[in-house]
Amino acid sequence: MSQPTVLVTGASRRVGAAIVRELHQAGLNVAIHYRNSAAPAAALADELNALRPASAATFAADLDRLDDIPKLIEAVVARFGGLSALVNNASTFFPTAIGKVDAAIWENLLSSNLRAPFFLAQSAAPHLKASGGGIVNITDVHAERPLAGFPVYCAAKGGLLNLTRALAIELAPEIRVNAVAPGAIAWPEDRGAFSPTQQAAIVEHTLLKRVGTPRDVARAVKFLILDAPYVTGQVINIDGGRSAHLSSPES
Repeated sequence: MSQPTVLVTGASRRVGAAIVRELHQAGLNVAIHYRNSAAPAAALADELNALRPASAATFAADLDRLDDIPKLIEAVVARFGGLSALVNNASTFFPTAIGKVDAAIWENLLSSNLRAPFFLAQSAAPHLKASGGGIVNITDVHAERPLAGFPVYCAAKGGLLNLTRALAIELAPEIRVNAVAPGAIAWPEDRGAFSPTQQAAIVEHTLLKRVGTPRDVARAVKFLILDAPYVTGQVINIDGGRSAHLSSPES
């Protein structure tokens, strides 16, 4: 492995793509995971390979299928010769009204936000141990302070936050495990999730009175992977100060 390599899940668009660009600019090779978004993933890889040949590659996998997860890790290692970091970014997000949640909805949200990150970490651990690497999980400020209307999503992200701390214990001292918890960064592509009034209320509740950018998250991920060798089991909230005084669930 001539260059450190990072695998970013759900990396073809939005925050995932910003993380890929930030880490590539810092000199890492990037493994761009996607499930259905083949075209934007390929375009991102082409963009980065034009800057540094053979530094980016795409990998398709359905993380809901447990058999796909070790295959994904092995494909990345075969392509780049090793693995130095894992960023568990892939996520499903939608509201769940009490009384309307069925097993399929529960499995959807728990699989993408909690089960897949665990099994990815487990499969990647031998390679990360060999490289002295790290894991960064993308959680949510609502992992600790639930968001009204999203109980299953919040439960899943809460589990991921505690999993971050548990894995930091289990994988120490060779592998560091941390989390980045975004707040209002970029509104979901399904804009029906938040009305304009709700969006305005969320922004007003931030101390900085503005929405953050995907690169704000990407810079925090880069810090934890490259510039924080004595940090593990921690979470950084990237939310404009919203969580500093968020004392009750909000919609």
